[in-house]
Amino acid sequence: MTKKQYRPWNPDQAYLIAPTPRDWLPEGHLAYFILEVVAELDLSGIEQAIQAKDPRGQQPYHPQMMVALLLYSYCTGTFSSRRIALATYEDVATRFISGDQHPFFTRVAAFRRDHLAALGQLFVQAVQLCARAGLVKLGHVSLDGTKIKANASKHQAMSYDRMKKEEQRLKEEIAALLARAESADAEEDAQFGSDSDGTDIPVELRHRESRLARIREAKAALEAEARAARASELRDQAARNERIAAESPDTRKGRAAATNAKKRAEAADELDPPRDDDPPEDPGAPTLPLHRPPTTPNGEPKGKAQRNFTDPDSRIMVDGTGSFVQAYNAQAAVDGDHQIIVATGVSNQPPDTEYLPPVVSQVEAIAGARPAALTADAGYFSATNATWCEEQGIDAYLSVSRQRHGPAPPPSESPPPSEATPKEKMAAKLDTKAGREMYRKRKTIPEPVFGQIKEARGFRRFLLRGLGSVRHEWDLVCATHNLLKLFRASPEGRLDLQPAG
Repeated sequence: MTKKQYRPWNPDQAYLIAPTPRDWLPEGHLAYFILEVVAELDLSGIEQAIQAKDPRGQQPYHPQMMVALLLYSYCTGTFSSRRIALATYEDVATRFISGDQHPFFTRVAAFRRDHLAALGQLFVQAVQLCARAGLVKLGHVSLDGTKIKANASKHQAMSYDRMKKEEQRLKEEIAALLARAESADAEEDAQFGSDSDGTDIPVELRHRESRLARIREAKAALEAEARAARASELRDQAARNERIAAESPDTRKGRAAATNAKKRAEAADELDPPRDDDPPEDPGAPTLPLHRPPTTPNGEPKGKAQRNFTDPDSRIMVDGTGSFVQAYNAQAAVDGDHQIIVATGVSNQPPDTEYLPPVVSQVEAIAGARPAALTADAGYFSATNATWCEEQGIDAYLSVSRQRHGPAPPPSESPPPSEATPKEKMAAKLDTKAGREMYRKRKTIPEPVFGQIKEARGFRRFLLRGLGSVRHEWDLVCATHNLLKLFRASPEGRLDLQPAG
């Protein structure tokens, strides 16, 4: 019987004719698309930072190649610098993008670290590319947040009460060890002479002294944070009293408010004196409310106030499964038509209520217009937020309570009474047929986006530490989410843009 013949195969076969790397990938591949996108991006910030360095020494990799390498890797769920460097050898598409160059993982990590702010700003450019492709409509924007784990363990967090107890315990142990060491030294000097050197007790001593120093440092930082938080509260109270005094300056109430404002302002300055040498804020980072540790009236942290030794900016939060995790609260405003993220934000404050105005304001700054309609879950509702949306001309649908499972009662079309509170007005609006239909769409807008980022691409933990770095990292993740949406909406995987403006 004739045997079936196989196709020729020789892994060591040398090329007889030089191939083009484009023969390695099929038409319409994501790698080609990323290269087209990078050609459209403004990378002048990265270029200027590279050119500002000393021209001597090792040649840097081309910034377009490095940006394309990072964008493609993030799009395909590869975030580790070690895995990215390995992929330049093992993954055909990554090898094609790098032009068969293989930056060591430390070079990848250094490029990301050195140009993190500029890489985060690519989010704005990604939104603008999506807008030029007709994917951003702003007819219905939905706001939501998700807890993403920090690059730190919750077991490295310590409460203020425990810090004080540990500080006292370690001080006592160090004193006992010093006494033992002195006694042991005296005995050894008498027995062996003064040249003997014991090493067991000093090792224990160094360990405890090092731990004591870390605890004292964290304790001092938490106390400073608490003083600043209490001072901020006092300044808010002073501002409210100043408004009351301005509205009724000649009345008894106005004079009392002016006195209270002065006292609170002085108390705030005493706790946290104004300084002129504070480092400037990162202009590219959106300003979101931050976590304030619980404090006593005199500005001391309460016993349960905590601080993490590994990433002090992160906080223990409850995630979607009800578990306690060391995390950040990542925000995303998502356009309903194509699930494009049009605004982002990261903070270490678990509640979402205060995030609505700053994140939604970003939408206009980035996309050029306010959303016509806005949906958000009960975590974002407050009378202040409902009023703010109304003043901005945004048709808001903010849930006033958690939605119950099961069949809902028939919708009500009766208008709320004229004296109804903002919460009652919003509840009546959501209870109409149109309100229910609008709010129902929310489940198909931001929730799938978080699923695509966390489950499909596997981004469940930040790689970087510190609130500033984490903000830019989240922007980069959201930028690549938008680029994937743009890729899938592009005909044959080719970038198809309308002229800018």
